[in-house]
Amino acid sequence: MSASQEALLNATPSPAWTKRPANLARALTGELVDRIVRGVHPPGTPLPPEPALCETFSVSRTVVREAVKVLQEKGLVQVRQGSGTIVTPPTEWNMLDELVLNATIAQDDGIVVLDDLVVTRRLLESDMAHVAARVATEETVERLHALVDRMDELVADPAAYADYDRAFHDTIMQASGNRIARAVVRSLESQVINTARYMGRTERSLCVASNLGHRRIFERIAGRDPSGASEAMFTHITEAWLVRRTGSSEAPRLQR
Repeated sequence: MSASQEALLNATPSPAWTKRPANLARALTGELVDRIVRGVHPPGTPLPPEPALCETFSVSRTVVREAVKVLQEKGLVQVRQGSGTIVTPPTEWNMLDELVLNATIAQDDGIVVLDDLVVTRRLLESDMAHVAARVATEETVERLHALVDRMDELVADPAAYADYDRAFHDTIMQASGNRIARAVVRSLESQVINTARYMGRTERSLCVASNLGHRRIFERIAGRDPSGASEAMFTHITEAWLVRRTGSSEAPRLQR
């Protein structure tokens, strides 16, 4: 280990989890993911060797090796013969992984990652709305109608409104029959649903505006208008995010 790496490890205080023996490999993995994403260990550089990691975090070689194995699975490192464990570029990271996604969102450029998440969700849900307008049963249409009406009654209760909001979108995704697209959207949403930077402000006026978008989507699905349903979903997801979005006013990744 180089002198600079040793100094960096010594300067960084050990996290509290090192004092708790339960599930050390998982905890070490989370710590190393965070350090890699924050740039403590930049792309192209090696992680500190096993003995240094063992000493720094007071864990065994078995724990370190298990953590490194998981980092490999997440795409954050590569083990190279003769070179050690090398940190990979961000383009190699698995952004669908909960630890990687949450650590990235926590950084200064996290708003860009959230923009990409919204673009991905918008793309998939617009397509699913298009399909739903063609294949949804009358029972599904009635359920969407009931959900929209109920959300009108809940605009003063953002927490309850949010539950029905998710049910509305999930009903459309289920109606489309695209289980893969639905799984991707649900996975992404579940990882950021409690993130302040994603949820943004919650107030009555925003719920009112949001449900106008829901009603437009419902009307186009009920009217068997695939293109209209797709466009309405695209617009709704974009506008709802722009209202919640914080940070830079520029949002070029959302433009189409």
